[in-house]
Amino acid sequence: MTLVTKFTEAFGVEHPIAQGGMQWVGRAELVAAVANAGGLGFLTALTQPTPADLANEIAKTRDLTDKPFGVNLTILPSITPPPYDEYRQVIVDAGIKIVETAGSNPGPHLPMFHDNGIKVLHKCTSVRHAVKAQTLGVDGISIDGFECAGHPGEDDVPGLVLIPAAAKEIEIPMIASGGFGDARGLVAALALGADGINMGTRFMCTVESCIHQNVKEAIVAGDERGTELIFRSLHNTARVASNAVSREVVQILAGGGQFEDVKDLVAGVRGRKVFEDGDIDAGIWTAGTVMGLIHDIPTVADLITRIVDEAEDIIIGRLADMVVLDEEEKASA
Repeated sequence: MTLVTKFTEAFGVEHPIAQGGMQWVGRAELVAAVANAGGLGFLTALTQPTPADLANEIAKTRDLTDKPFGVNLTILPSITPPPYDEYRQVIVDAGIKIVETAGSNPGPHLPMFHDNGIKVLHKCTSVRHAVKAQTLGVDGISIDGFECAGHPGEDDVPGLVLIPAAAKEIEIPMIASGGFGDARGLVAALALGADGINMGTRFMCTVESCIHQNVKEAIVAGDERGTELIFRSLHNTARVASNAVSREVVQILAGGGQFEDVKDLVAGVRGRKVFEDGDIDAGIWTAGTVMGLIHDIPTVADLITRIVDEAEDIIIGRLADMVVLDEEEKASA
């Protein structure tokens, strides 16, 4: 049995499972492992210090897989914006055919990508933004519920409501993000109207993930309460792992502090050191509430195989067994 959806058909992958872009995490080894296992993995462009480094990482990934993979390009406001034009050019020149955009309006990036045969999957945190992206002409939507790691938007709508609300309005392929880590989530997402799932935190906690083993073990040891929402008062909410630093940030901002009062605590270089050195209290690092569903550190292949096989068992076994035909239905069957 194979799970075939609009997402798998449109993006040319075997399974309706994606590994979205994650800063400091979306590197060649993980992305290639996802691709080889039949999912859709994304290198994170801005993890690479320069466009030339991204070109090298794409080449490295191609050495590890001959299956489709994409590049994430996150577009965020910045005092000194990255050279997005140069990163886009590298993506085009490398022959990448799938891009995940996030963080801002994908419109300015679409002509160049579409002119070069690149499909764009845009990540949104609300129905209205998903509808706008569909109107602009993106090729797929990743709808991000409040449970997600990173930036869940300001509407606080969980996936159980957000996914079917979006499915009612979205006609192009749509995958669900936020809170997904196992077969039950995949089946639920399909039932709610999505065409697949996107997993971040769950893929962080795999053998091929480049982050330090201490962080993986912290995810396994954590539960669904193990995150903090920072920057709420600044209307730029981010869900991160609960640790000494994130709790201090919450306390400062709750007391009336401003970004200037916490900027040193939330510096990206500190979060990167968490992933590299394994000191989980060294800085801010992202994690979702799905932490409560993660209990092991498998290979990517084992994880994807397990999710797909168990999802099929749920669909054709447990759920199908709940449907009991009455006598009239049996007679007409």
